[in-house]
Amino acid sequence: MNLEGKTVLVTGSASGLGYAMIQAFAKKKARVVVSDINQEKVDQALASLKEEGIEALGIPCNVSDEKEVEELFARVVKETHRLDVAVLNAGILRDGKLVSVDRQTGAVKDKMSLAQWQSVIDVNLTGVFLCAREASAAMINLKNPGVIIPISSVARHGNPGQTNYSAAKAGVASMTRLWALELARHSIRVAGVSPGFIATEMVLQVMNQKALEQWQQKIPIGRLGKPEEIADTAVFIAENDLVNGEILEITGGVRV
Repeated sequence: MNLEGKTVLVTGSASGLGYAMIQAFAKKKARVVVSDINQEKVDQALASLKEEGIEALGIPCNVSDEKEVEELFARVVKETHRLDVAVLNAGILRDGKLVSVDRQTGAVKDKMSLAQWQSVIDVNLTGVFLCAREASAAMINLKNPGVIIPISSVARHGNPGQTNYSAAKAGVASMTRLWALELARHSIRVAGVSPGFIATEMVLQVMNQKALEQWQQKIPIGRLGKPEEIADTAVFIAENDLVNGEILEITGGVRV
């Protein structure tokens, strides 16, 4: 796909990986749409992009809210008259062990709450489902080829302390493959990105320095990934018409 003049929507794009993706697609002369949880975050992102010489459309959306997702895609189509690429990136972290045990007494002292579990599932799994549903419906109705890029994670293989997050990202990977099969007849490709540990604000704020150093030691290249490295992968998927049904793991070799 030649991205020039194409409409590219990235959810969760006011900061971090999503923002880097907006920048990367804009460099390809695509018309980019920023979407995030609230208007203030979207406005801040639009202002920053404008300083970089990038004009973008901004639409707030809580991806776990079905009505808001429907309105998001309806507005994108209304204002740009097309939808070519949808990157489903919005996600949250609410880490915690399934059960936490007191080292001195050996008794359970805490448990992952249902709210802690559900909040991540709602955004990271249900949100991807809702956005993929509306993106594919829009592309089919517009009768134009499209690309849907769900963002999974290396945590889909199971990461201690992330029961909710790992389950959601495994689900995203599974849906990516089955959607590729379902939607190919409609000229819609679906392929995902599975990042390793990336130096985003979300990761750096959640993990302490000791934990970051421990993870860096597990990565053969000896460093965390950069947001732009994941963004370039998303652009590659959009541009390469043979990529379909794949989950591209970009991890620096952490699973080698």
